[in-house]
Amino acid sequence: MKCPFCGNPDTQVKDSRPSDDGAAIRRRRLCGKCEGRFTTFERVQLRELVILKRNGRRTPFDRDKLERSLRIALRKRPVHPDQIDQLTSRITRQLESLGETEIASSVVGDFIMKTLKGVDEVAYVRYASVYKDFRHTSDFARFLGDEGLDEG
Repeated sequence: MKCPFCGNPDTQVKDSRPSDDGAAIRRRRLCGKCEGRFTTFERVQLRELVILKRNGRRTPFDRDKLERSLRIALRKRPVHPDQIDQLTSRITRQLESLGETEIASSVVGDFIMKTLKGVDEVAYVRYASVYKDFRHTSDFARFLGDEGLDEG
């Protein structure tokens, strides 16, 4: 594994252990050249997923992008960072279990929406505002009316 600090291709594993959810191996590494320390994760990948965008473009599935989307939606919400990792793993497994190698971006968005709705309604509405491309406050009102979110 190449050092992210100096680019040295020779780094050493100092510690390995399963992640909290057991879906990955967490490895602490040390660079022999600059002595930088960093963490890597090793995960099972059932198949190479390709995301089919609305404009017809195909891009490789990016787990980090999924995690970033969840983190943005859940920013300043009472959700622990470990829970975001677990949500990311859950959505990734759901996508892999579809049995398809090409998945429409709308399917990914729907999985994220469904997951966020069950975790935090504010994050759910935040994500929906971008995913559904809200332009006016009336878009929020219409969405919330259609969804029938619980009050209180």
